[in-house]
Amino acid sequence: MDHTFFDDLKNSASTGGPTAAIDRLCSELKNRKDYNALFYALLMKKRHEIGASPVPTGSNQDIPAELQPAFEDGIREAGRTVGRLFLDDGNIPQAWAYYRMLGETAPVFEALDAAGPGQNDDAQPLIEIAFHQGVHPKKGFDWILERYGICSAITTMGGGELPFPPDVKSHCIKRLVHCLHDELTARLKAEIERQQGFAPTAHTIPELIAGRDWLFADDGYHIDLSHLSSVVQLSSQLDDVTELRLARVLCAYGKKLSGRFLGHSDPPFENFYQDHDAYLSILSGEDIEGGLAHFHKKAEEADPQTIGTYPAEVLVNLYLRLKRPQDALSVAKKFLSHLGDTRVSCPSIVELCQQTGDYQTLAEVAKEQGNAVNYVAGLIAERERSPA
Repeated sequence: MDHTFFDDLKNSASTGGPTAAIDRLCSELKNRKDYNALFYALLMKKRHEIGASPVPTGSNQDIPAELQPAFEDGIREAGRTVGRLFLDDGNIPQAWAYYRMLGETAPVFEALDAAGPGQNDDAQPLIEIAFHQGVHPKKGFDWILERYGICSAITTMGGGELPFPPDVKSHCIKRLVHCLHDELTARLKAEIERQQGFAPTAHTIPELIAGRDWLFADDGYHIDLSHLSSVVQLSSQLDDVTELRLARVLCAYGKKLSGRFLGHSDPPFENFYQDHDAYLSILSGEDIEGGLAHFHKKAEEADPQTIGTYPAEVLVNLYLRLKRPQDALSVAKKFLSHLGDTRVSCPSIVELCQQTGDYQTLAEVAKEQGNAVNYVAGLIAERERSPA
């Protein structure tokens, strides 16, 4: 700022007093869009209003305890004022610094929701706020996918336990399913046109690969296979029929691939695309009983000494997702009762008995296990549930 302005401030203080000088300062800082300095000017204004020294200390401990609530209100007012000015100027990262201090996300969420960074704009600061800091994770994931591609998006999903609610995780996985499905469709069409000299009339992946085994000759493939397997695996967490069916289409393509691309997967998904297709057919409602029979057979054939009980645990969880807890308990009783208190990837028999109210089974299993505590608990709970 030039010296003329400082002279102007001095004149305002002389003629109008401190309040006039502060108002003049705030007005000029706002006009110059120096919003960070404006924040501190507004704090000075509040200190003057409550009778504190205009010269701040780092911790504001000079403000008497009885005036602290009023000053804290001033901090919030100043933060909202400056944050809104930054938002109005389209500067979301600077605005977020103030709203984060206040613990208020709604204004920044709304700004992110309306934001559309240009092709040449750096989207990373917005992605950091939206996704990694959780202000608008759905929008943030969309930007990751659009700007950095499906590989980065998959890596983001697999980079640890995401601290987001189920609807956000579902949104991210659904976007991946659609993105990979569209990419594979486009590449198949391009390859078919290249090979046969004209564009195919078919539009869906099953139609495109039907009768064209030459697409897979000589270990042919048309998409990053690590992306394919990752998205298929992630899709098993979904409940939405549309995306589950698209994921089954991806499995149909995967089943055509050379066996040397399938790698090694643990039971019950050792035949990766075949077994995941069966799993997804249950969740999509397209072949519930056939899919359940498939995984019942897996559980029956699994040698607990070499394979373990994971196939049975998968089956228990499948029944629970179908809201059939009694069937889940039957599977657990048959295949998991020997485990005792060993932790597994599905609810324990005790938990399943509580869900179903079947405490007689709890007592029976506890007796087989030699667990006297659970045995008595089961007897008492069953008696209270069905008093004579």
